[in-house]
Amino acid sequence: MSTSENTRQRLAGTPDWTADDDRFLPPIEDAGDYRPTIGCVIPAYNEADSIAAVLESLLAQTRLPDVIHLIVNNSTDDTVRIASDFAGPHSREVDGVVQFTEIYVHDIGLNRDKKVGALNYGFSLVEGCDYLLGVDGDTTSDPDAIAALEAEIVSDTRIGGISAIFSIDDSVFGGLVTPFLIAGQRTQFAAFNMQNMLRGRNMAVLGGQFSIFSMEALHQAMTENHQSTPWVKDSEVEDSLLSLQIKSAGYLTKISAQARADVGGMTTLRSLDAQQVKWNFGAIELMWPGQRGDTKGQPLHPNLRLRWLENFSMAVNAATRVMFLVLLVSSLSIGAFVFSPIWLVPSIVAVLLNVRITLSMKHRNWRDFLFSMTIVPAEVYMWIRLGHFFRAWTKFLSRKQVDNWAAQAKAERGSGNAYLIPVLVVLIAAAAIVFGWFQLSAAAQSDILWVGWPILGAITTLQTIGMVVKLARRQRGYRV
Repeated sequence: MSTSENTRQRLAGTPDWTADDDRFLPPIEDAGDYRPTIGCVIPAYNEADSIAAVLESLLAQTRLPDVIHLIVNNSTDDTVRIASDFAGPHSREVDGVVQFTEIYVHDIGLNRDKKVGALNYGFSLVEGCDYLLGVDGDTTSDPDAIAALEAEIVSDTRIGGISAIFSIDDSVFGGLVTPFLIAGQRTQFAAFNMQNMLRGRNMAVLGGQFSIFSMEALHQAMTENHQSTPWVKDSEVEDSLLSLQIKSAGYLTKISAQARADVGGMTTLRSLDAQQVKWNFGAIELMWPGQRGDTKGQPLHPNLRLRWLENFSMAVNAATRVMFLVLLVSSLSIGAFVFSPIWLVPSIVAVLLNVRITLSMKHRNWRDFLFSMTIVPAEVYMWIRLGHFFRAWTKFLSRKQVDNWAAQAKAERGSGNAYLIPVLVVLIAAAAIVFGWFQLSAAAQSDILWVGWPILGAITTLQTIGMVVKLARRQRGYRV
């Protein structure tokens, strides 16, 4: 072949080697399997107390993220200063293979879109990756969590996102009220996780605390909903809305079978109320037919079935408890109460169900058993949750514009007394009922008791049957 012919072939894009030329074969053989890239995004707001533990947890993973972007927003504490000690490249050897990652700390200052704005800022920085790992600024995980999430989402291209199994580390809390609240939240998380596990591991909410998302799924959800970013600010539960959109785009939303993470728990009645009211309000907004603002209600969406069930269950729990207290006090007031051991059956079944939930926890401890076996803590926590349920529905039905994000931030700073509203309402209602009761004639009082107790008995029987069904349901070896 002449020199001019050789040059002409190269300019035309024809390689200057024959079919049996093996100069390029060794590098191809040594390339190994393709390793997808994972970009980690951590939105952080005043996380000085926890951010070091979060970054240390990520750097201790058996599968390091390829890059970690910490997005600090609206913070007034030392989050940036503490996180800056971790900024830069890091490496770790696992099973003889050296992995590399780099931590970037971004202080975006005032951010009116709060967590949503921080998430979308981080999304823009990792768009070139295959997967986005969202981690909250107060969430730590088991060392193999990222590896487990990666293995699961890579195994099936239909999966748009996978959430870790969430719990709360209760080993660092002292006192009386805080450990009680944490135990209640641990049980609440465990029950919710197990419900999703037993539904084919289909997760209703890909919680932002520790979840991995397919970038392809995020882009598809953005396209179908005419959004320029995955997360939008007009929902109180940005993670629930995004989960619905990913599901509607034709992808699966799952809960991991192995990856575990400990999230930051609410340690006061005030902060727990603000968080739960925000969550419940946002869920109601998604469930409600029609449209509020820019948020379209999707009452028939498959990801909302558990939400409907939860709200119906809470309504029934509220009705039975209020009815029981009213009928009990009314009966005692006229000496008409007769105790029957059969009324102990629902309480016994409830304790057995709570104990089973505790047994399903992988990292259970004596506090969890104490909470589930002694009746009173679980019952008190249920009344607290009923207060959250009541506040969320009244706020929603009032149609008053509220910023529940700001309310939660205020509550976590120790301000605000809105959490006491349900207590005030109960006291006023109780006073009204007592006053009205004593205005009735003896015959009317007797008639009310004669009708009320059988109705309560029928509802409680159905509730008890439902709990027995849950007790009998196989858990397939899952641990939450």
